[in-house]
Amino acid sequence: MSEGQKGGEFFTPTAIVQLIVGIIEPFHGRIFDPACGSGDMFVQSARFVTEHQKNPEAELSIYGQEKVTETVRLGKMNLSVHGLAGDIRQANAYYEDLHRSTGKFDFVMANSASDARGSEMDVRRQIIEARAVDVMVSVGSNFFYTVTLPCTLWFLDKGKSGSASRADQVLFIDARHIYRQIDRAHRDWTPAQIEFLANITRIYRCESAENLHDSADLLTEHFPDGRYVDIPGLCKVSTLAEIEAQGWSLNPGRYVGVAAREEDDFDFKVRLVEQNEELEILNAEARELESRIAENVAKLLEGER
Repeated sequence: MSEGQKGGEFFTPTAIVQLIVGIIEPFHGRIFDPACGSGDMFVQSARFVTEHQKNPEAELSIYGQEKVTETVRLGKMNLSVHGLAGDIRQANAYYEDLHRSTGKFDFVMANSASDARGSEMDVRRQIIEARAVDVMVSVGSNFFYTVTLPCTLWFLDKGKSGSASRADQVLFIDARHIYRQIDRAHRDWTPAQIEFLANITRIYRCESAENLHDSADLLTEHFPDGRYVDIPGLCKVSTLAEIEAQGWSLNPGRYVGVAAREEDDFDFKVRLVEQNEELEILNAEARELESRIAENVAKLLEGER
């Protein structure tokens, strides 16, 4: 995730965790979370497996790392309460890799650090050119309890490079206008909304859509033929060439565009919130570009000495 973090620790809302799990579909394998906190990623992965009529203890192997000792204890207790076993170790994942994780795990779920330095564009370009970026999802503001900023979920899949249809494409989903208002300051998603968003990725991957949480009406409303199509304001499949033309940006708003609105469908408050969220993302990109320009200017000045 990015944007929705100003530093320090924060709790990832269950709704967002459930969407992450719904998109990566950890039916079987080794799961690793290098900043696992209380272990909700593991619990929701087990729940996903159970919903699909399988035994998570038999299907999943759980590994985690967490820097705060008290939180490690909480994570282990959370696993135990849900009848799960796992290997959670105490260490800061920025500096220590206690599980020797490179190439070891089938699914890795983590909260990333957000960095607007010039080098970030180079990192994005490299992972995009490596055909690793699979899906990008924009999430609206007020989902987190500690920060109000929107965030972006990154889904990387090293295996997609072997897919003739997906290797040179990225699916962008703008979910900022999809939410349930809990109170004035907080939002989440209903189970049907989570399943609907995950189903967009499923039909994009030519998989069968699911209806365990009554999302069929939402899917039919947007995809009446049950097949993936680009929908302005919601989703867009973009090629690597299109992404390069946008300066290697992975902001879904750059590609998805805006849904057509009827004259009488204008809601000033909703529109203002949408524009403010877009402004936050554009400001982050502007700071990155400013830093990159300063970095390049410094290099040029050093070369003239």
